[in-house]
Amino acid sequence: MSFRKCLITGLLMIVATAVILLAMGRIPICDCGYVRFWTPASDLSGSSQHIADWYTPSHVIHGFLFYLLLWLLFPRTPVGERALGAIFIEAAWEILENSPLIIDRYREATIAVGYTGDSVLNSVADIMWMLTGFLFAWRMPVWVTVLTGIFFELLALYVIRDNLTLNVLMLMYPVEAIKVWQGG
Repeated sequence: MSFRKCLITGLLMIVATAVILLAMGRIPICDCGYVRFWTPASDLSGSSQHIADWYTPSHVIHGFLFYLLLWLLFPRTPVGERALGAIFIEAAWEILENSPLIIDRYREATIAVGYTGDSVLNSVADIMWMLTGFLFAWRMPVWVTVLTGIFFELLALYVIRDNLTLNVLMLMYPVEAIKVWQGG
């Protein structure tokens, strides 16, 4: 598949994701009425509503992991086609993550008691952040990608007491002591 076809297909997949999320009743942008590039940790109501927040590093790490997975499964497939696979996986996660099933699970198992899901803008941005991580992993030496992933995990852990590792753990197997620690 040519670069142009991969680009068009990827854009169509992202647009389709946005349309599905809108059809699910997701808000297009933050209901605050404005768009921010960055939402600080102190703005809990704006988290998952704007372009980037403290969960953005998790989506970049998704890109690192999807690059590895798709490279292992399809080593001879051109990187553009593997990127489409990564977009598909991330888009599917964004749709699932914003379903009542996962939103309710976040409320039950984590400190995100008032979590209402992502805005469509945030979900589309999350896909783009994942793609950034995917392309970073493609171009950088493995050690740089691994160190970057570790840095992102430790930084988010320090700032918001959460990261991709804890997020997955708490969704799959909630640990009360971690929940209490995250609550401060």
